[in-house]
Amino acid sequence: MKTPGKPKAATPATTTSSGGDVAAFIRQVNALGPAGTPGERGRLLFALDATMSRQPTWDLACKLQAEMFETLAGTQSLEVQLLYFRGFGECKASKWMQDAAALGRVMTGIQCRGGNTQIGKVFAHARTEHARRKINAVVFVGDALEENVDRLAQQAGELGLLGCPVFIFHEGHDPLAGAAFKEFARVSKGAYARFDASAPRELAALLRAVAAYAAGGRAALQLQQTPPARLLLQQLH
Repeated sequence: MKTPGKPKAATPATTTSSGGDVAAFIRQVNALGPAGTPGERGRLLFALDATMSRQPTWDLACKLQAEMFETLAGTQSLEVQLLYFRGFGECKASKWMQDAAALGRVMTGIQCRGGNTQIGKVFAHARTEHARRKINAVVFVGDALEENVDRLAQQAGELGLLGCPVFIFHEGHDPLAGAAFKEFARVSKGAYARFDASAPRELAALLRAVAAYAAGGRAALQLQQTPPARLLLQQLH
């Protein structure tokens, strides 16, 4: 079952087109300001729902993950940790890595398994890691929610207070999950975008923009020289 409880504070999704979601996402990112600290590598936690419902697009997620960091290859400016949940209570994290190829190999070795969502564990892990050393951004890719929405919203809000924004990429059209995901992004001072397998280029561009943001804010975006990065630069203050 993939039906969450109704979020009290969430606003129903109003955007129906993928292009509209992309524009809204970019506007939200623009309001964040610089992420990276000069002289330090940025850190990005990349969390994935690996339950069975996501099997059809798992290969796409693996490919986009690799593309997300290809523009940063060799810069030594970003560390990434992969976190995934699946099955009955299984939730595992990789070590922090700078090698996109190594991260890709970890992802391709993961197989989706049936089970419920464990987003609460994702948020708890992010807070623990952030306490050890600042995380510049959390990316979560998922399609459903089967946990207490209010409790998750509180966890996401606590991450926002700590300066750890959550960027949620929602696969599919589940309206209740979408409303909850939007609320988590809002209270964490992050952003939300919906995607599907028919528009992989848009998601790839957004993931690269978030990676650049985590690596060094405006300076890293400027080095990208891509349309999404230029659009961000035009609106960042």
